[in-house]
Amino acid sequence: MNTADQLRQLEERLLDPAVRRNTPLVSQLIAEDFIEFGASGRIFDKASILEDLKSETPRPASLLTDFAIRELSPTIILATYRATRFNANGEPILHSRRSSIWTHVNGQWQITFHQGTPIPPPQNPTDPTQK
Repeated sequence: MNTADQLRQLEERLLDPAVRRNTPLVSQLIAEDFIEFGASGRIFDKASILEDLKSETPRPASLLTDFAIRELSPTIILATYRATRFNANGEPILHSRRSSIWTHVNGQWQITFHQGTPIPPPQNPTDPTQK
């Protein structure tokens, strides 16, 4: 499996509700020095993310599209993508652009940074520049 496929799979795991409730598994995927800039403007570290996930309301997994990677060094990769969150009826309710930095440590990839930025609904749905 190539690096892009491997990191996409890891991002999808971190968005999977079943994985998100599995603290030991999520803990392995998140680096000790992890930091996240949340859409709310709050800053999270590994401990706060693991704590928040314990009480997260279950929801359908988000869909990843437009996934791309950029090698920053042989052991550091920037991953970018668009995420779509759905409600219980399968209707899209939130779109965001996401970026993560993954570091290859001791034979495994760990996420060290993440940021999600909400995409506002288009004011003119027929304008392709607003998608």
